[in-house]
Amino acid sequence: MTFDLKRMLESKSALRQKLAKRPLAEKLAMLDTLRERALAIREAVEFTRPSAARETPAKYQAEREKE
Repeated sequence: MTFDLKRMLESKSALRQKLAKRPLAEKLAMLDTLRERALAIREAVEFTRPSAARETPAKYQAEREKE
């Protein structure tokens, strides 16, 4: 495998142009598929982590001052 930066950038640009030409509905469908995949990966990672190391994230919400 050779490292040809120019060829890689051209390929990346061509893919971006190809994706940009797709209809909006198709782009949204691709986004849904990517979200489903990301959720599946996240669930798999959380399942394999030991429960003792898991922390609940803190909720940072600004409270309004009472007058």
